[in-house]
Amino acid sequence: MNYYNENAKEFFDGTIDVDMSTLYQKFVPLLPNKGHILDAGCGSGRDTKAFIQKGFSVYGIDASEDLSKLAEELTGQRVEVTRFQDFQSDSLFDGVWACASLLHVPMSELSLSFSNLAAPLKANGIFYCSFKYGNDEVQRNGRNFTNLNELLLEQVISGSTLKVLKTWCTSDLRKGRENEKWLNAILVKES
Repeated sequence: MNYYNENAKEFFDGTIDVDMSTLYQKFVPLLPNKGHILDAGCGSGRDTKAFIQKGFSVYGIDASEDLSKLAEELTGQRVEVTRFQDFQSDSLFDGVWACASLLHVPMSELSLSFSNLAAPLKANGIFYCSFKYGNDEVQRNGRNFTNLNELLLEQVISGSTLKVLKTWCTSDLRKGRENEKWLNAILVKES
């Protein structure tokens, strides 16, 4: 999290205006009207704000204290500072949104993170996640990335209550990074 604490404003500025509507269109229709979303790794708060504007109740979490403060300023609501591996909630969620966030969890802790985030998800709840497309762990610019493909995703969630509903690949939505490929997945919590 040092990278995000030290570069919070730069990261915020580089992600806040990215148009995520094509991804929202895959996730939002699967949720109940005015449902409750956990924004896991909310970063700048961009997606939290968008979901609130769509009428959802959103609870944001992020491991970076500095990014959490910026997200709170943007959304006007509290963001809990916690790691996925440590998160606990008494609330139940209709959906989990983990956009480009779980990719920073080491492979050895990824299954635990999925299980932990799925625990407060209602039966038949929807879980969106995205990873840089690949099958390795790399370090770039002071950040760790766990890259997944479809097979690795299946392996990582195999011991959880989640199953894959749909996967698809996209190009990075940020300007100048269109050559970077992402694995997107919609998971569902089995009842």
